[in-house]
Amino acid sequence: MSVRRGEIYFVNLNPVRGREQAGQRPVLVLSVDTINSLPLVVTVVVGTKGSNVPRDYPANVRVSAQESGLPMETVFLCFQLRSLDPERFSDQPAGSLSRPSYMRLKRQSVTVWDCNLSSTRAELFLATTGD
Repeated sequence: MSVRRGEIYFVNLNPVRGREQAGQRPVLVLSVDTINSLPLVVTVVVGTKGSNVPRDYPANVRVSAQESGLPMETVFLCFQLRSLDPERFSDQPAGSLSRPSYMRLKRQSVTVWDCNLSSTRAELFLATTGD
């Protein structure tokens, strides 16, 4: 089974430490499909129920149930990146993001990473890293 970039899965994130998100959570696959097809790890951004995050922050992306295919509004926490073993993923994704929503999340993730890129270089980076 190979997960694909932009797909959303419910994954058990336990065990965790400190302020890491715990339990069964929606996660959005960020890593490129070339990496995802190898027996390495899959890099994701962790989500939580929209009701858990009453206000919007620059490092979060709020996605409606209609945008994601999930049963509820979800806030993806772009500062909560994790690399997970592929065995944590179920056979079928629970949803996926539309291209505009995915690009919004990708931009927020780059902001969190603070890559120290000029805006022109950042746009070029975003354009060349695929969807």
